[in-house]
Amino acid sequence: MNLICTEKKVNGNVKSDLPHSSMPQHMPGSTHMHTHLNKHPQAVTPLESRVRCSQVSLPALNLDRLRMAKALVDKAVKEKKVFSIEGPYPVVRAALRARGWVERQLPRSSPWGNRHGDPAAEGMDGADSSDDDGTDKGQDGDRDDDAYDMHAIMSRMVRNETTYLYWTTRKDAVDYQSLKKDQMTNHYAKAGSFTTKVGLCMSLRNLQWFDSTDPDTFFPRCYRLGAEDEKHAFTEDFRRTACTSLLSYVVERTGGDRKEDICNRKQMQGVDKSHKLQSNERLGAEVIDTALRVCQEYLNSQEHSDIDMLSDSPPSLSEQQWADFIQSYYLVIHDGVIIEGCTEYAERCRSMLARMQKVCPQLGTDGLSNIWIIKPGALSRGRGIVCMNRLDEVLRLVDSDPALIKDSKWVVQKYLERPLLVHGTKFDLRQWFLVTDWNPLTVWFYDECYLRFSTQPFSTIRLDSSVHLCNNSIQKHVQPCVGRDPSLPAESMWSCTDFRSWLAASGRSRLWEEVVLPGMRRAVIQMLLTVQDSVEPRRASFELYGADFILGRDLHPWLLEVNASPTMAPSTAVTARLCPAVQEDTLRVVLDRRHDRNAHTGGFQLIYKQAAVDVPQYVGVNLLVEGAQIRRPRPSPCKTFIHSHSEALRRSRPALRTSGHLSGKENQTDEVKRVWPSVSSRKVTMERSPTFQPLLDKRRRRLDLPSSSCPLPHLPDRHHTSYTRLHTCYEQAYARIKKIHRHPLSLNYVRPSLEIVSVRPVLKYSQGTHTQTAHNHIINQL
Repeated sequence: MNLICTEKKVNGNVKSDLPHSSMPQHMPGSTHMHTHLNKHPQAVTPLESRVRCSQVSLPALNLDRLRMAKALVDKAVKEKKVFSIEGPYPVVRAALRARGWVERQLPRSSPWGNRHGDPAAEGMDGADSSDDDGTDKGQDGDRDDDAYDMHAIMSRMVRNETTYLYWTTRKDAVDYQSLKKDQMTNHYAKAGSFTTKVGLCMSLRNLQWFDSTDPDTFFPRCYRLGAEDEKHAFTEDFRRTACTSLLSYVVERTGGDRKEDICNRKQMQGVDKSHKLQSNERLGAEVIDTALRVCQEYLNSQEHSDIDMLSDSPPSLSEQQWADFIQSYYLVIHDGVIIEGCTEYAERCRSMLARMQKVCPQLGTDGLSNIWIIKPGALSRGRGIVCMNRLDEVLRLVDSDPALIKDSKWVVQKYLERPLLVHGTKFDLRQWFLVTDWNPLTVWFYDECYLRFSTQPFSTIRLDSSVHLCNNSIQKHVQPCVGRDPSLPAESMWSCTDFRSWLAASGRSRLWEEVVLPGMRRAVIQMLLTVQDSVEPRRASFELYGADFILGRDLHPWLLEVNASPTMAPSTAVTARLCPAVQEDTLRVVLDRRHDRNAHTGGFQLIYKQAAVDVPQYVGVNLLVEGAQIRRPRPSPCKTFIHSHSEALRRSRPALRTSGHLSGKENQTDEVKRVWPSVSSRKVTMERSPTFQPLLDKRRRRLDLPSSSCPLPHLPDRHHTSYTRLHTCYEQAYARIKKIHRHPLSLNYVRPSLEIVSVRPVLKYSQGTHTQTAHNHIINQL
């Protein structure tokens, strides 16, 4: 093996790594180089300092290490333990190597990595599903660039082998169609139905088909503003929420201001001097009457009391009246204007809110400010998320980006204005769960989670993202508030153990096991049931997800979103302990448990395993319809006689003699006489023709016995046996015809308008012998 050796610069001089004797004493073109350097005397360097190249032989390789590497590789290939990792997962790489797996390293400039910015790849299948903030730059940090490193040598040995485990950051990094059954990957195809904001919003609306639980009991109301019908539904929801918020304001004002309301108003006066309370202005009580009437109409619609109303009946409030009401609502809630005589409506408002609570499960978390959080569906980690409390501002923001409107990627969700606070600060929970199969659905729930705190005190007046978004990618760039409680962690993270200790200090320790954990597990299972038919299942695949929850004041968990490829960066002391444990326990479930069903699964607990459901074999979109084609008979080339000519034919027919011997006059020509039987108004005689032959072979024709209008000739005694046999066949056919007549929709049904085709003589007499020459078929012309 040959390498190009260059020189090093030491103390201002360029030194060679090799002995001077091993370097060539003359280089081609050195005269030209010397001439060029003479033009710049200050750049002239000694001859030793010139860049020199030489080919040298590397020292002999360690054969023992090669033999060991070869043995490990052969064993790994035989046991199908070859893996590839794309992304910052040093813990997974080390854990797999410890289990005897050999890494088939992916190219550093992998074409998969270029797809991260591909707009086509950032659709429903995971553009905003990953919250990996990229803080862990160790994608290749544990790779040893030394050519003699043991893992590097083993990786070169398996570069042409099949990879049996792909662990990647993005789900579109692997072509699922080309994977074999024994190849594993840490993603499922088409999982964007719940790992994207739009997908989760749409999927949970189908929960009624899988479970009796109302999704509004664990998932805040959500709408796609890119769709016109949902934009209209959001507008109605905003107006109705303004009505209930106004009624809550009246109830709370008559009962005394709450502590957090007083705090919020003080913060509002201190933060924004120009935004002062207009306590001197007054509004009439008509605004309360309007809110009560709107709530009553909504209750009537929920109870179907308005079923007899005309569909084209005008709304109770016109657009102008709604605009005036919303403006009055803004004055009362945001600007502090007082409503005259509101105390007289306190009892009516309290009664109406109690009735509304039965049909609106989120009424207790709506608050007074009517805040909604707007999320662009194509971004992640809190980017582009804003909070707004005015309807016109929300619609104006959405209409400003036609591209997102076209793709229906704007999502607006009701903000929980009354969450559980720790020392006056908002937080959310990151909970991991693992899906190892979709049919049957198998869900593993991790027994530990962590809390992410905001660096600013909670307030419904300030709508900054630093107050309402707890993502670490946002909070790490914000300085903590000066008056922040010292009990809160400096890194703005708690483990669930710390949170349970805080609950125990307030006498609510049992609520974690009785309310929080069951609520999160139930929400995860119900959410997965709604998308089970959308995700493409693979027996050898698995995926780790990160669900974000927020707790209400009663510790009821509310699901916010689900992330694929949750971040595993050790950004704080809490994540530095939990994230490696989650990755190690994931491998225990998906690898160790495959070979040993009693293997330890770490912190993962099996919380749901669905009964196996047989899936019919997929036959594609082409459907096969079997059956026999009905063909219309083609007209016979023979001369066609109309039914009206039958009478003339009957009259022109010679008399049929019954004697066994012909007279001498009739024997003069000794030719065959065509005798036409009498044709009744219902029965005709037709000879089998080549045109009708295929149809007669396929379907049984309706046959009728000849009537008195078509008598059979008197046959001689010597033909009596043949006649008897023929008569018996006709009787059997007639018995079958009587059965067929019971089915009036038979394909053999012939209408009277059918023309008589190929009417020919039935019998011929030759040389004094009565002979039957053709098989005749008597067709019943119904």
